[in-house]
Amino acid sequence: MVKLEDARRIITAAEKKAMQIGQPMNIAVADAGGNLVAHVRMDGAWLGSIDISIKKAYTSRAFDIATKDLAQHSQSGGQFFGIHASNGGKIMIFAGGIPLKKDGKVVGAIGVSGGSGDQDHAVAEAGAAAF
Repeated sequence: MVKLEDARRIITAAEKKAMQIGQPMNIAVADAGGNLVAHVRMDGAWLGSIDISIKKAYTSRAFDIATKDLAQHSQSGGQFFGIHASNGGKIMIFAGGIPLKKDGKVVGAIGVSGGSGDQDHAVAEAGAAAF
């Protein structure tokens, strides 16, 4: 279970990484059901990335996979081509979503948006490591 105190710790670690790389981010943490636990929009982070960060967390939890990896399999000819059109448009296939695991079981996810895919993923990794 991802509690609010967990989400705050995850977000704090992610914010620290975002500040280190000089890129303001939107950071979302979801629980085991893919529901939002907490979200932060750092000063200067893109408004359009609020929704994307939340959907990255949802996607990562819904499929128990990093969105970076899902993106690779969802390209034309890939086994998950077209997946982004499922679930009422809630699926994001950009890097920045990572499942959160406890004792080998996925119990939530982090979603980050506001920079390049590599930046989003790196900030999400920093947050996930704090879990």
